[in-house]
Amino acid sequence: MTDTNALPMSDRNPAHLPGHWLLARLGKRVLRPGGRELTHRMLDAATLPGAEVVELAPGLGHTARQILTYVPAGYTGVEADEDAAKVSRDAVEGAGHVVVASAEHTGLPDASADVVVGEAMLTMQTDAHKAEIIAEAFRVLRPGGRYAIHELALTPDDVDDSVKTDVRQALARSIKVNARPLTEAEWRDLLGQAGFEVTETLFAPMALLEPKRLLSDEGLLRALKFVLNVARDSAARARVLGMRETFRTHRNNMTAISLIATKPA
Repeated sequence: MTDTNALPMSDRNPAHLPGHWLLARLGKRVLRPGGRELTHRMLDAATLPGAEVVELAPGLGHTARQILTYVPAGYTGVEADEDAAKVSRDAVEGAGHVVVASAEHTGLPDASADVVVGEAMLTMQTDAHKAEIIAEAFRVLRPGGRYAIHELALTPDDVDDSVKTDVRQALARSIKVNARPLTEAEWRDLLGQAGFEVTETLFAPMALLEPKRLLSDEGLLRALKFVLNVARDSAARARVLGMRETFRTHRNNMTAISLIATKPA
């Protein structure tokens, strides 16, 4: 079980803590827009058995554990935060290794991986930084390798620019991170510019803090523990309810998306 006192920024006031670390501190394990179910679908589509897998920004190591159930040839996590890297190492328990490096400068050899996985991290970057991370994934992959991402998307593809701005500003206010989700077409274009060919696209509702998703992702006991932790902390409760309200307000223009992109052979 993760020691919440060991989480990054665990000593910060809940009013200012980035949303994903606040939820983790309150006991939430699954922090992906499309939940556990979309992660499973993505990993199935990425063909992990026997593959050398690199995960960018593994965080609490929840997806790392899932990756290892597919029996890859090897697992390497690349985590920029030293505290999070320690948590990730504990999660893989010697079945893989985690290095401290940035997602855009992993330090890994060229063409050394069959699959690169990244979840809920590109959305949090500027467009230029997104491109740098995607280019690094392309460099690290062997020809024919797969880049599997799970992110937040804006919908529909022709959504007005003013709506994009409203959604991004609302997310920044509620989760305390300058999230910049893209439409499906924009995600595809960004991957294509790096040389990837998108071979599969998956969707799930953005329902991170809805009761049904909470039960599905966490299970009954962990979901109850999370709810009790939220109820006990007034500052954290205000943040969580604010995030949920933001997600509900903009639910017609937000969705969870996973894309599998292949490096041409």
